[in-house]
Amino acid sequence: MVQRSKLLRGLDGIGTAATFLLPLGLTHLRGIAEVCIDILAIGLLARSGVSGTWAWARAPWFVLSLVWWGWQVACSMPVAPFGAGGWGGFLQALAAVRFLVMVAALQSWTLRDRRALVWMMGLLAACCLYIGGQILIQALFGYNLFGVPRFHDGTLTGPYRTPRAAAPLSRLALPTLMLGCAWVGQRLAGFRAIAAMSGLAVLAIALNVLAGQRMPLALLVLGIAICAALYRPLRPAFLVSAVLLPVLVALSAIVSHASFVHLVVLAHQQLTHFGQSPYGQIFTRATVMAISNPLTGLGYDAFRHGCADPAYFHGLRLLGSVPGDDGGGRAICVQHAHNHYLEAVTNAGLPGLGLFCAMIAGWLVALWPQPASTSSSVQAFRIGVFAAIIVQEWPFASSSDFMNLPLGGWAFLLLGTGLAATHLPQSGRVMWAWRS
Repeated sequence: MVQRSKLLRGLDGIGTAATFLLPLGLTHLRGIAEVCIDILAIGLLARSGVSGTWAWARAPWFVLSLVWWGWQVACSMPVAPFGAGGWGGFLQALAAVRFLVMVAALQSWTLRDRRALVWMMGLLAACCLYIGGQILIQALFGYNLFGVPRFHDGTLTGPYRTPRAAAPLSRLALPTLMLGCAWVGQRLAGFRAIAAMSGLAVLAIALNVLAGQRMPLALLVLGIAICAALYRPLRPAFLVSAVLLPVLVALSAIVSHASFVHLVVLAHQQLTHFGQSPYGQIFTRATVMAISNPLTGLGYDAFRHGCADPAYFHGLRLLGSVPGDDGGGRAICVQHAHNHYLEAVTNAGLPGLGLFCAMIAGWLVALWPQPASTSSSVQAFRIGVFAAIIVQEWPFASSSDFMNLPLGGWAFLLLGTGLAATHLPQSGRVMWAWRS
């Protein structure tokens, strides 16, 4: 009995360390993040085996996720007519379960304690402020804190060498904004509260405007709208930020002209000629692959392995294709389909797409926060995470690979933290935990 208690305490210590290293790894050290995810997944299984506690595995969201994962594994088997990725794709499909178990570990193990959860909320906010601050510094001085200049096309890179800061910022900004609004609501009232919340919302949008990435900006605005729908004190601030959005975009033409070109000029070109744009060609190729393999898809990483097959080199009449159109040939082939739903259907067919949608619905049901008119920090944070997961899985958006790091890692970390927050009461000032 004493030996088992020591083993459990040791696992708890390792799991806690991995939990709080994870956001730091996702920010700058991808290898560390990979190790932390593996430790959390294996650690939860080991702890459950030692303690005999498996209640977490019966959570509806987890069961739905396992069903989706199991079907994708079946479709990835390295035998004809399944997995085009061979044994490599099959093993990757098997290993994908670690992300789901990691989320369960955060919810039911390492963030179950109130103090640990509050520290994670603060750490996520700190990461958001760090990324946003690096974007602002690069906009003002031309270099980030590491001496990296703007990208070669003039866009901002934040703390990185390439312009990939806007996507994680747009997700992290939502719970961070909601925590800020809760803090304001606990201290101010009336016009002063509206002005302060408006300032926070406008600052979040302005940083994404400076970053110059079209989709993250659009998704951030959508996320703030969802937050405002569920959190009444934010509604006037959202209206203010919506009115100022065109002004901010116009000002970017002066402050960061490359950002304006990406947000307005390139966006107009791609929307008016979508079928001929790179995104339109990728969409077409993925759709053709899905139509050709409707029941099982091509297995894990289907787009990577099947895109260059000449059997899929034709267009879609719906997008203005003409006879003889090869849909871009091999030149358009990239690592993934740039959309989670296209990825799901090419990987595992229409059943896989249906199970993927059911999984996402299960996540959102588990995260669902009651609409609030008070300044509860817990409730505000949950609303921010709920909006962030909707934004991450918004069907009409280009995106990275579903389980790719760092963006996929941020999404699963937010999901696990949000699910852990459902165990806390939704009233009171959760920030008291800093002093307790």
